[in-house]
Amino acid sequence: MTASKNTTGNTTGQLASVESLDENNEMNRGLTNRHVQFIAIGGTIGTGLFLGPGKSISLTGPSIVFVYIAVGVIMFFLMRAIGEMMYRDPSQHTFINFITRYLGNGWGHFAGWSYWVALVLLGMTEITAVSTYFVTFFDTFGIDLSSWKWLIELGFLVVLVSINLIAVKVFGEVEFWFSMIKITLIVAMIATAVVMVVIGFRYPAVQIEGMDHASPAGQASVANLIDGFSIAPNGWLAFLMSFQMVFFAYEMIEFVGVTVSETQNPRKVLPKAINEIIVRVLIFYVGALVAIMCIVPWTSFQPNDDGSFASPFIMVFQYAGLNWASALVFFVVITAASSALNSLLYSAGRHLYQLAAESNSPALNKLGVVSKRKVPARAIIASAVLILLSPVVNAFPQISSAFVLFSSASSAVFLFIYILTMVAHRRYRRSADFIADGFVMPAWKWLNTIAIVFFVFVYATLFLADDTRGSAIAGLVWLVAFGGYCWLRERYRSRDLKAALRHRD
Repeated sequence: MTASKNTTGNTTGQLASVESLDENNEMNRGLTNRHVQFIAIGGTIGTGLFLGPGKSISLTGPSIVFVYIAVGVIMFFLMRAIGEMMYRDPSQHTFINFITRYLGNGWGHFAGWSYWVALVLLGMTEITAVSTYFVTFFDTFGIDLSSWKWLIELGFLVVLVSINLIAVKVFGEVEFWFSMIKITLIVAMIATAVVMVVIGFRYPAVQIEGMDHASPAGQASVANLIDGFSIAPNGWLAFLMSFQMVFFAYEMIEFVGVTVSETQNPRKVLPKAINEIIVRVLIFYVGALVAIMCIVPWTSFQPNDDGSFASPFIMVFQYAGLNWASALVFFVVITAASSALNSLLYSAGRHLYQLAAESNSPALNKLGVVSKRKVPARAIIASAVLILLSPVVNAFPQISSAFVLFSSASSAVFLFIYILTMVAHRRYRRSADFIADGFVMPAWKWLNTIAIVFFVFVYATLFLADDTRGSAIAGLVWLVAFGGYCWLRERYRSRDLKAALRHRD
């Protein structure tokens, strides 16, 4: 059994049917339109929206809304590029295959393995986050589970791996309900804020869960958003740094591009899922941020002694008199983190399956097969075993500090992958594979170039702060070391192939 080949159709300039392209696709198209739409929403909404806005708001104030819009638009350009190529060949298990096709095996090898490693490292981070949020959730009820974190991590991982192994349809259904829970909380928060603003709700000083100091009294009003407005109230350096924070909040938005080979009617479902990204950004990110800052003056977002920030969602609900808000929000945060981990297992499994199937190593080839349920079970389990090393890593301080550096560097690696994807899209548009009647990205030369420049800009901002400079340098080391290895590997393989052909002739 092998992964689907890197082909984009058998007739140049014509759109091949999905059935003909699926000749080598051993996956089951079990994801429906409903599943994919909510998977796309889930990829847009992460834990960062519920816990992270406090820090970004404190950096730039209300102008953070424009940063979220700007980054959201750029990520939409990325998704349109991925969507155009995936529409051309929806049998591919991952958009990384197009890097291989249009930039060569060297860059494809680099992108494939780098993306998989980054997914595993993020998975290790997410499983730790899940257990932390789980402990925090029960702590609000006076139940201490801190000594059981390793068992919580094991339990969550076993459940999520089982979901991934049963069938892709089960995975889609679980992600649908995960997304529903996240959407419900966001809509409830926005509705609560609207009511508070309309009635001019006044709230007293209150001790917010997760905040060291008491939050001052205030009144819900649009004036909190516009009074004393400034683009860079804390200086331009802080404003520039906000872009990297917001960018990482959108990380994994490309996940829907990994589900296409298992989606029913992909050429109908994919364009709709991608085109609605902008609407989701405006509603879930911009809408939530505007609602939060109408209730809580942005100057009220101050860091705790350890540098952390209270959840703005908890603040809004507690101001409204809902003292159980902390438990509610952390329940949803557990859901969001579980959804992220579930998606990471799905994506990591598909990428390792693809890499293993294309490998020359017999041992690795054993991972490149699908189970009777038409899922890459071995690749999913192998990825999960590595993610399960997280509790072991965290038990040793020296290893843990190195892990923090590598996991943060993995986020930087995503920028390399995005840039390579956009370059592959440029090559696709200039190739004989391009078709004009597909899901075409408009003004592609301009939008593609803008996206590439923006990703380079975000990477440059990583050097501005002490806490991100290390990950930026580590990312460059990975690019030079592993990228150089992949380039040399492909060069020698090409040389050996040419020599073999000459000898045969």
